[in-house]
Amino acid sequence: MAEDKLYDLMNWAAIEALVYSEEDQPHSILGPHLTEDGILIQSYIPTADRIIVQIKGKKESYEMTMEDESGFFAVLIPGTKIPDYTLYVIFDDGTSIEYTDPYAFGPVITKEDTAKFNAGICYDIYDKLGAHPMTVDGVPGVHFAVWAPNAMRVSLVGDMNLWDGRRLPMRRLWDSGIFELFVPDISAGEIYKYEIKAKGGLTFLKADPYANRTELRPATASIVTDLRDFEWTDAKWMEDRKKANADELPMAVYEMHLGSWKKPIEKEFYNYRELAPMVAEYVKEMGYTHIELMPVMEHPFDGSWGYQVTGYYAPTSRYGTPQDFMYFMNYMHEQGIGVILDWVPAHFPRDTWGLAEFDGTCLYEHLDPRQGSHPHWGTLIYNYGRPEVSNFLISNALFWAEKYHADGIRMDAVASMLYLDYGKNDGEWVANMYGGNENLEAIEMLKHLNSIFKKRKDGALLIAEESTAWPKITGALDDEGMGFDLKWNMGWMNDFIGYMSLDPIYRAANHGGLTFSMIYAYSEKFMLTLSHDEVVHEKCSMINKMPGDLTQKFANLRAAYGYMMCHPGKKLLFMGQEFAQYREWNEAVGLDWKDLENEPNQQMQTYVKELLKLYKEQPALYQLDFDSSGFEWINAISANENMLVFTRNTEKKDETLLIVCNFSPLVYEDHKIGVPYAGKYKEIFNSDAAIFGGEGNTNPRVKQSKKSECDDREDSITIKVPPMGISVFAYRKTTPKAATNKEAKAKREAAKKAVKK
Repeated sequence: MAEDKLYDLMNWAAIEALVYSEEDQPHSILGPHLTEDGILIQSYIPTADRIIVQIKGKKESYEMTMEDESGFFAVLIPGTKIPDYTLYVIFDDGTSIEYTDPYAFGPVITKEDTAKFNAGICYDIYDKLGAHPMTVDGVPGVHFAVWAPNAMRVSLVGDMNLWDGRRLPMRRLWDSGIFELFVPDISAGEIYKYEIKAKGGLTFLKADPYANRTELRPATASIVTDLRDFEWTDAKWMEDRKKANADELPMAVYEMHLGSWKKPIEKEFYNYRELAPMVAEYVKEMGYTHIELMPVMEHPFDGSWGYQVTGYYAPTSRYGTPQDFMYFMNYMHEQGIGVILDWVPAHFPRDTWGLAEFDGTCLYEHLDPRQGSHPHWGTLIYNYGRPEVSNFLISNALFWAEKYHADGIRMDAVASMLYLDYGKNDGEWVANMYGGNENLEAIEMLKHLNSIFKKRKDGALLIAEESTAWPKITGALDDEGMGFDLKWNMGWMNDFIGYMSLDPIYRAANHGGLTFSMIYAYSEKFMLTLSHDEVVHEKCSMINKMPGDLTQKFANLRAAYGYMMCHPGKKLLFMGQEFAQYREWNEAVGLDWKDLENEPNQQMQTYVKELLKLYKEQPALYQLDFDSSGFEWINAISANENMLVFTRNTEKKDETLLIVCNFSPLVYEDHKIGVPYAGKYKEIFNSDAAIFGGEGNTNPRVKQSKKSECDDREDSITIKVPPMGISVFAYRKTTPKAATNKEAKAKREAAKKAVKK
């Protein structure tokens, strides 16, 4: 009779769906259920021979009946309240295990959470989806959740269940498209994926889009980790950053690829913890204020440099664990170094275990390849108009700022997001609703991200690599702007490298390459960049872009870096270029530190170090970067001489700098230039100094201005202009002679009175 009653209580249609791996509400069948006849407990464990229900804290136990030979068990126990229990499972090979039933727990994610996510406004969704160790109802375990709305069924698979998708099917939460499962008795370190059964029956494995840790390539599984395990000690840095005004501070960024900065001998890569002190020591010695890391988010292909991301919420395991990377970030902050992270929301790769066709449909990407793929890059484009996809990206940027204390997010390939026809030919793209080529959905997502990011008010920056003239990239959101804090000045980079690559004979005809940037310099908040993109794919290293013999190349490069440092805008230089590495950058090998055995390379490194010191010590070089009053031309028209003269200014007259740039190989003796004010001008920096490998054409004596008109100025000085070089003069106000005599007389009288006393 008991068996008949048990049989009648069971939902055989649902059980059949479970056995055939098509059930998306396994909790409605499995686990404990209160009935009029007692408590019905059901379990589906293929290869189990016997299962015994053991009541916790009591001697009572109940053996379950195998109701289906595929591994479906059930038992009806007396009671009116569901007890705490474990399942003692004996497998057909004689092995056994005891564990808490994962189907005895209610949902962890709330309806409010899912409603926000479906609306695209659950900004901490990274704490909901993915794998998170936690305690539920006093039981420790791991909560798993994934968004796969079009899947027929989703199961958790891993070492914990023999990668068998029948054993841990997940619960679909209402109509949210989210599947979740709390698995007791497992912890950090578990390897897992999601087995997805798509409509039509196709079954495949996917890595967790929200995973916080992944296996080292070529392995592709996700790994459970606990981001709460690390203790941060950078509170002072974070508080100081919050109070700072980044616009008015120096910002000299050292762009890095961690895997090829330095290579160990005995292994493939250094660990994050090993890199931290080496990087910090070098960056501090050189004088950079920040480092910028090429993407550390997990990626399968080394040759993508991290720009084809598969694990958006996981630092790459090439260099260690998430906690190791937290140590790296924390160490940088303790050493006074900011860290900017490259981030790639523009596209993602087609790897079958990644985001592509995630639930059997084009979930993260557009269905139409004209909207959903980059034909030249071979990657997929996000469907920014889908709220859950937008939420995935917005919360990801917030994740790196919140969980890893990133000081800035540099957004890669923004132009490809803004334009529907970017990199595409006619017929390869679809116009927007107004017939234009603007990606309205991407624009809205970017504005949304910037608005939420700024509300945090913690001093972290958003930086756009945007290569077109799209207006107001750094404009205020309430003034039709995009809201970024900085924009890479790609126009300046192209014009300037083009100019510097020319033989000086041809530079006069291309003088506009030097001066054009100042026409639009204040249309955005710019960062001047000489990045990794300029020293790869047969573009030559920076030193080999320069014309002339080796001596002339170094002189040209010193002049180039000097002009860059004195030009308005924040600065970025890619690793290796500070010591003029001869070879193009290659991600597979370390930098050519052996080049520093050569005196010219040593001198270039010293030069960059002193240049950065000058930059940080002189407020005129950074304080008014985004204010037109911070710059003034003295002479921008001496094209035949390949020369520029300008000032950098602050609100204090005494902090004015006069900068003279000569991009010709000629020394200009007794060269007259106009000055902004009457007074003394002391040369405080000269790229032609012997210590830098120059010829020593410097101005050791202070220059007193004279009332002699030049460059439309009433006053002028006469200086020696170094060849292929830059000179920086600090203005010092002259004290009138009469006033000086009066002050001296007053001092003498005061001294006499003191003696009498």
